Amino acid sequence: MQTCLSRRGVFGASGKASRKATVVRAEAISVPAPFTKVAPKGDRVLVKVAEEEVKTRGGILLPPSAIKKPTSGEVVQLGDGRVGNGEIRPFYLKPGQTVVYSKFGFMYQDLKLSNGEEYILIREDDVIGIMPRANAQADDVPELQPLADRVLIKVEEVADVTMGGVILPEAAKERPLSGTVVRVGPGKYDKDAEGKRRTVPLAPGDKVLYFKYAGDNMETPSGDKFVVLRSDDVLCKA
Repeated sequence: MQTCLSRRGVFGASGKASRKATVVRAEAISVPAPFTKVAPKGDRVLVKVAEEEVKTRGGILLPPSAIKKPTSGEVVQLGDGRVGNGEIRPFYLKPGQTVVYSKFGFMYQDLKLSNGEEYILIREDDVIGIMPRANAQADDVPELQPLADRVLIKVEEVADVTMGGVILPEAAKERPLSGTVVRVGPGKYDKDAEGKRRTVPLAPGDKVLYFKYAGDNMETPSGDKFVVLRSDDVLCKA
């Protein structure tokens, strides 16, 4: 969860993630001493950024050039839930959870405290999902709980050989567009439905076709591929 352009990995060196999009990255704000705490407001979540991995799970030391910036961390504090129109929006996240988040929007801000700790202020809606345990790695991707109207899909592998028996090089393979739903989110918050969440119209086990460039792609060390995307990006059930 390599990442396209400026992002280089959701889980550090043990896994891969990519998404085709233009990243607009704000400069990190250095919080001066003696301030040691930051309180989020509105629908923002304060997340302590996970440390970079310096070893693989097998214990092999990684050179600095191979260490990848994580986009996961621990929820430290939630905002007050107040959005622009004065409405108070309830949070689904809770402090202490390990989350994976996306940096492909404009509504986030990197923070660095004087003690060197790194945090990010991000909207709950830009959090991709909740990992099952602290210090999550790419091996844990199949257990990810997607947020809002997102769904976790195990990607169906593309064929290496054409019907005529020609072996396809990697560059000639189409990106997979089909897969099986593993887990669905709790639904998107709907203020017009008495503050309830809209049910995601998909269920685990559904075979689906999805929009080619949608979502965040993840790969486990064993090579299993997954994508987390919005339910609206699912074209149909196969």
